[in-house]
Amino acid sequence: MKKYKLVSREYHAADTVVDVAGVKIGGGSLAVMAGPCAVESHAQLMEAARAVSQAGAKFLRGGAFKPRTSPYDFQGLAGKGLKMLREAGDAYGLKVVTEAVDASFIPLVSQYADVLQIGARNMQNFQLLKAAGRVDMPVLLKRGLASTIEEWLNAAEYIASEGNSRIIMCERGIRTYETFTRNTLDLSAVAAIKELSHLPVIVDPSHGTGRWEMVRPMASAAIAAGADGLIIEVHPNPAEALSDGPQSLTPKNFTRLMHEVRLMAKARKAFLEDEGGWI
Repeated sequence: MKKYKLVSREYHAADTVVDVAGVKIGGGSLAVMAGPCAVESHAQLMEAARAVSQAGAKFLRGGAFKPRTSPYDFQGLAGKGLKMLREAGDAYGLKVVTEAVDASFIPLVSQYADVLQIGARNMQNFQLLKAAGRVDMPVLLKRGLASTIEEWLNAAEYIASEGNSRIIMCERGIRTYETFTRNTLDLSAVAAIKELSHLPVIVDPSHGTGRWEMVRPMASAAIAAGADGLIIEVHPNPAEALSDGPQSLTPKNFTRLMHEVRLMAKARKAFLEDEGGWI
């Protein structure tokens, strides 16, 4: 067997569906997580939550703790931001997805979030992965900036080996020699995870491209490739965002994206049902 045993198809042939208090990720449903890169203010977050909810998203994403390349960049509002996320999520019927940047923060984040996110920079923070494996909540595991698919699956194995099988894989682009985009969105990873693992996989075209103009077409491409969902950055005013403004969609553009990906998901489902899969 492969080193990543518990998360492999060899161990568990059927697709895993992660249920987040009634909202399913996997199993043919389209799960969309959306919201600002960082929680900046109460007004900003409530406006974003209202917009993504009205467009059809079921999850509110937002960073209360922000691991940034420069120590002088905005680092998030910490506990205050977590409280805002919970308030906004409850106000608009959204599940909350947010990141824990250290194992010691997991108890605090767990009080406010429905899904615990492990960010790309922490994909191989093994103590954090083990701690995430010991909590009774779903974990969204982002692929590392330069990680192979096998390394990514082994990171998921760390979580599963501690008893938590409610893992959602997230392809968010990898670092290559290309400079036009922030990262290179590896949509082949969707097909690879579907072949090698039973875990659901979603795609982050915001970080995968770093350019808001490319988010919509790459979101549709991700659904066409078989992704179980998307995580999208949406900001009421991207030009004034404290982080990741260039890759954030306005509420209007997010609404257009949701219309397009719904059509793509419907078309793909109809095709698979008509064709009966590969021969």
